Amino acid sequence: MNDCALAVLVVVGAWWLSTGVVLRVVWLPTRTHRTSLAVFSALALLGGWAALRASELPTTAGAYVGFAAALSLWGWHEAAFLLGAVSGPRKEPCRDGLAGWARFREATATVIHHELALAATLVALVAATWGAPNQVATGVFAVLWAMRLSAKLNVFSGVRNISEEFVPAHLRYLTSYFRRRRFNPLMMLSLGASAVALYAAVGAVLSTDVGRFGALQATLIATMLGLGMLEHVFLAVPLPDALLWRWVIRADGRELGDAVVLRRGDVR
Repeated sequence: MNDCALAVLVVVGAWWLSTGVVLRVVWLPTRTHRTSLAVFSALALLGGWAALRASELPTTAGAYVGFAAALSLWGWHEAAFLLGAVSGPRKEPCRDGLAGWARFREATATVIHHELALAATLVALVAATWGAPNQVATGVFAVLWAMRLSAKLNVFSGVRNISEEFVPAHLRYLTSYFRRRRFNPLMMLSLGASAVALYAAVGAVLSTDVGRFGALQATLIATMLGLGMLEHVFLAVPLPDALLWRWVIRADGRELGDAVVLRRGDVR
């Protein structure tokens, strides 16, 4: 198996496992949340240090360390948000009949602290690794940030398929800002822009000018971008994507969705 094929398998496996781990931790008893956040915080600090060190190592090991560093930083943000530690000042459902800019403003207020923290982390990574030969950590985090922001905007605008069953009870008010629609022009724009970026990334992988490390770096970033596109497809097409994390189930045998009040609305 060559380096690039292995990298694809590593990224896909890490994406699936890390998502499941974060979801599982979030659904542990409330008394464990503070400890869980402390563990994620320690891993994020280690990830920040590893990202800096790896940025100067244009090697296979350096590429994978950078990838792991980006995931550890991202994992902290996801856990902090889903545990309710970093979200936004508004923690109430969307008011009935609200639309347009007013609805967008209220929805933004529910997640603005989380969004600012993500943006600040990305800016810090870009500044700290600027000009360094290994850009895996920064590239992977940038892809995660861009694709997640796009997904949030699409969910706000309206998509066909939303896995609301994974929203924890203390964040259930967020589902009132979700919208279900059969067609969303923003989704087409998101997928089109992502396809162009993926085409460029794959071109870098196949280029004979980038060398072995350059191809590996481009593969790690391109695979993460491809997974981001896949997540958008899951939103646009009514597929049972939640089955990918079926193993994330409460210890008492109840599925995660049992504790969540869903507000789905009609599909238009």
